[in-house]
Amino acid sequence: MKVAIVSTDGKVINQHFGKASKFFIFEVDCGKIQFLEVRETIPLCGSADYGHADEVLSRIISLISDCEALLCSRIGSKPQEELRKKGIRAVEAPYFIDEALKDISKVE
Repeated sequence: MKVAIVSTDGKVINQHFGKASKFFIFEVDCGKIQFLEVRETIPLCGSADYGHADEVLSRIISLISDCEALLCSRIGSKPQEELRKKGIRAVEAPYFIDEALKDISKVE
């Protein structure tokens, strides 16, 4: 399963979904964790210069649409619902990325 992670440093899940300027993408398969890439985006919060907030949210969701889960420190109810509609499970997990991925691989 592919997992998108909101982080500023690639080590800790330390950012609110709405402030994300990049997503670290990992593959989790049978307990094995592999880093794939970083995908950059315009943050949802403060995005007025880049279009309507709903359009920006839609673009962000498209960016991670191949992922089954999103890990972030916090997320609002509207983005969480929109992700759910696209089959992406949003999880608030404000701790180290490796720990969070090990936990998520247990429920895979």
